[in-house]
Amino acid sequence: MSESNHFRKISISTSDFHKFQKLIFEVAGISLGEGKKDLVEGRLSKRVRVLNFSGFGEYFDFVMKHQNSSEFQTVVDLLTTNETYFFRESDHFTLLQEVARSSLNKERSYDRFRVWSAASSSGEEAYTIAMTLAETLGDTNWEVLGTDISTKVLAAAKHGHYSMDRSKGISKHLLKKYCLKGIHHEDGTFLIKKELKKRVDFLQCNLMNIDQKVGLFDVIFLRNVMIYFEAETKMRVISNILPHLKSGGYLFIGHSESINGWKSELVMQKATVYKKK
Repeated sequence: MSESNHFRKISISTSDFHKFQKLIFEVAGISLGEGKKDLVEGRLSKRVRVLNFSGFGEYFDFVMKHQNSSEFQTVVDLLTTNETYFFRESDHFTLLQEVARSSLNKERSYDRFRVWSAASSSGEEAYTIAMTLAETLGDTNWEVLGTDISTKVLAAAKHGHYSMDRSKGISKHLLKKYCLKGIHHEDGTFLIKKELKKRVDFLQCNLMNIDQKVGLFDVIFLRNVMIYFEAETKMRVISNILPHLKSGGYLFIGHSESINGWKSELVMQKATVYKKK
């Protein structure tokens, strides 16, 4: 491939945008509005150039013919990656601490306190949960599961290696206790300590079709992902999530999200926090 081809400008037509728009909705339930055309073009244009396709239409045809290939997953990865950071919406972690602490004072019919970060992206939320539980529950039996549809962000999450500018939400105490500061060629980065990592597991999971093996949880974080869903898809995801929440368990959603009007066994405790009857 020539250098000029590598840097050529490729624009996505409205019809090709609609093809990818439909694809990501069918796969992940994510609704990309008409205003996301530039986003789709920006995220996928490099793949079109690298694979030497004439345009987005030819690339789409290739992806659809190879739905079991890594390229299909690449499209999913590129179109579902969302921003996250440590201790985002910090009041939720204060409440998580209270819920975890109260579990110590109850006669539990199960041994393990489990929390699910259901749209964990690159792992910041899952590790924030883990730090919170480590501070509250110590060496008792607890664990965190982080899931995402994107294999790319899950790989980054499992590695647990971040740029130091991602640490802004972490207190100095927690940063020193649970993270290692990079030195030499890794200066400007930090790594989650293995003692905390071993408490966190990461799995690929599509919220539209949840594998039963994820099990049951005391708390589920389903934050800042439903803003990309239409009402019908949102209700489907909630219906898929609820069987995995224990009775008396808590569901956290994002501050910009709402499930008001959802007739179910969920009872609002405060804005964005629900308890299962």
